[in-house]
Amino acid sequence: MATAVALAATACGPQKTEPVAASSVSSSPTAGSSPEASPSTDDKPGEASASPSASASASASASASPSPSSSSSPSPSVKQIMANGDESEQVRELQARLRQLKLMSVAPTGFYGSKTTAAVKSFQSKHGLNGTGSVDEATWKKIQSDSKKPTADELRPATVNEVAAPDPRCMQGRVMCISKESRTLAWMINGKVVSTMDVRFGSENTPTREGVFDVGWKAKEWTSTIYHTPMPYAMFFSGGQAVHFSADFAARGYNGASHGCVNVRDKGKLSALFDQVQVGDKVVVYW
Repeated sequence: MATAVALAATACGPQKTEPVAASSVSSSPTAGSSPEASPSTDDKPGEASASPSASASASASASASPSPSSSSSPSPSVKQIMANGDESEQVRELQARLRQLKLMSVAPTGFYGSKTTAAVKSFQSKHGLNGTGSVDEATWKKIQSDSKKPTADELRPATVNEVAAPDPRCMQGRVMCISKESRTLAWMINGKVVSTMDVRFGSENTPTREGVFDVGWKAKEWTSTIYHTPMPYAMFFSGGQAVHFSADFAARGYNGASHGCVNVRDKGKLSALFDQVQVGDKVVVYW
C-alpha cells in the first residue's frame, strides 16, 4: 500500500517538452488568464519569464508609439518622459500608481512594456489627454495628482499577481486557499491571510483538480519517479497532486505548466509555508 501511494504521488513534473501555447498554461483554455488576460508582468523581451506574445506586442507598441522625446529634447530641469522600452525606478512608481487607479492589476516591474502602454493610454483617454501611451509632463502630473505616493509594499508587492478574494470555504481553520483565476496561493488561518505567493497549474490535458482537500502527507525532498524532476517542499493533497517548489516555474514563469501539481516559484516563501502547514490542514482549489 505504501509503495502504491508513493508511486501515485510522483506523477507531477513540469511539461518542458510541450510548445508554449495557451492550453499549456493552465488547467483549462482560460485557466492561465490573469486579470489582464495576458502574461503576468511587463517583463523585458527576452527574459525567461516573459511571454513571446508580450515581447511581440511590446515591440509593436514601441514602433507604433515612439517617445515624444525623439522629436524634441526636454529641458534638463524637466523630468524625462517615460515610454515603451524604458526601465527605471520612476517607471516602477508609475506602474504602482496605475495599479492604485485600477488600470493595472499586475505588480510593478520597472520595465515599460505593452501593459504599461495600454494602461497609460487608457488613463489619457479618460482625462482628455493626448492618447499616445507614453508619459509626457502633463500626463505624469495628472497621474500624480490622482494617486498617492506608493509605499514600499506597493512598489515591490509579495506576489506578481493580485491576490483574489478568498473563497468562502477558506474562511475557517488552517487553509491553503488557491485561486486559479488570480494564480495565487494564500495561506490563511481563521480567515486571516498570513502569506501569499504566485502559483501555476497543470495543462488542459493534465488539469489541477478543483475542490476541497486535506494535506495527506509532506516531503521536504521528493523526486517524481515518472518525470524524474525534483519536487522540493511537496505537500500532497489529492493523489499525486501536490503544492511544491518548481525550478522550471522560477525560470520560465507562465511559459509552461505542471502535470497537475500546484507549482510555486518562490522557494523561500514555500520553505516557510512548509514549516507551518500540518498534515490534515485544508486545501481549497477554486476559480
